[in-house]
Amino acid sequence: MTMNKNTALRALFFILLAASAFLSPAMSLLAGIVLALTLGNPYPALAKRASKIALQASVVGIGFGMDLHESLAAGRDGMLFTVVSVIGVMLLGVALGRRMGIDGKGSYLIASGTAICGGSAIAAVGPVIDADDDQMSLSLITIFVLNAVALFVFPPVGEALGLSQLQFGMWAAIAIHDTSSVVGAGAAYGQEALQIATTVKLTRALWIIPLAVFSTFVFRSRGKRIAVPWFILLFVAAMAVNTYTGIPEQVTGAIVEVSRRVLCMTLFLIGCGLSLAVVRSVGIRPLILGVVLWAVISITTLAVVMAV
Repeated sequence: MTMNKNTALRALFFILLAASAFLSPAMSLLAGIVLALTLGNPYPALAKRASKIALQASVVGIGFGMDLHESLAAGRDGMLFTVVSVIGVMLLGVALGRRMGIDGKGSYLIASGTAICGGSAIAAVGPVIDADDDQMSLSLITIFVLNAVALFVFPPVGEALGLSQLQFGMWAAIAIHDTSSVVGAGAAYGQEALQIATTVKLTRALWIIPLAVFSTFVFRSRGKRIAVPWFILLFVAAMAVNTYTGIPEQVTGAIVEVSRRVLCMTLFLIGCGLSLAVVRSVGIRPLILGVVLWAVISITTLAVVMAV
C-alpha cells in the first residue's frame, strides 16, 4: 500500500510539473506549495538542483525578447525617480527586515522584488546570493500576492483620483511589481498609460543587472571567492544578440515563450521546497515587510506623480 502511494505521489509530481508550464507564474508556485504542504515533495534533492539551473536558464532566455536600445532609451522621464526609488526601497527593506528579525537573504529578496520587477528580480538575484528554496518560496509568495492585488486595485484608484494617462502609467510602472501586471493595469487604464507604463518598466527591469552584480559582493562570505553571476552576463549577451544579429522574431519569440514556460515549471519546483516547519518558524513577518514596502513605494510614487 505504501509503495502504491509513493508511486502515485511521484506520478502526480511529474503531472503537475508538466502542467505548470501552461499555468501562470503565481498558479505554478501555488501548485508546488499545495503539493508540498499536503502530500509532500517526493524529490526534494532533485527539485532543489533542477530549480537553480532552470531558473538561471529561463532568465537568460527571456533576454532574447528585449531590445538593448529600446530598454536603455525607455522611460527617460522617469529615470531619476526610478533610481531614487530602487535604492530607497532596497535600503528600507534591508533595514526593516533586520529590525523585524527576518532572515537577511529573505528580506533582501523581498526588497529586490518590490524595488525592481517582482518575481523576475527574485529569480535573478536568488541564485547570486545562494538563497535556499525556503527563502525563495516565501519571498515569491509575498510578491505574487501583492502583485495580484495591485492589478485589480490600481485602475479604480487611479480613476477615483482622476489621474491622467501619464500619471497612471508612471505610478503603475514604479509601484506594481511584475511587468505582466504593470501591462495589465496600464491596458485597463488606457493606451497611453499602457505605453508609458511598459517603457518605464523596461528601464526599471534593467536594474536587475547591477543589483545582481552588487549582490555578489554584499553576500560574499569572508575568505570566499566572489561568484561571478555568469547567467546575468549571458542575459545581457542575449539582449545584444537579439538587438544586433537580426535573428527572426519568430525564433526569438519562441525562445522567450519556452523560457517563460520553464520559469513557471521552476516556480513549481521552488514551491515544492516549502515546508510547514519553515512557515511556522518565519510566520507572517515576510508578508508584513512586503506590505510595508509596497505601501511606501505606492504612496510615495502617487504623491510625486500627482505633484508633477
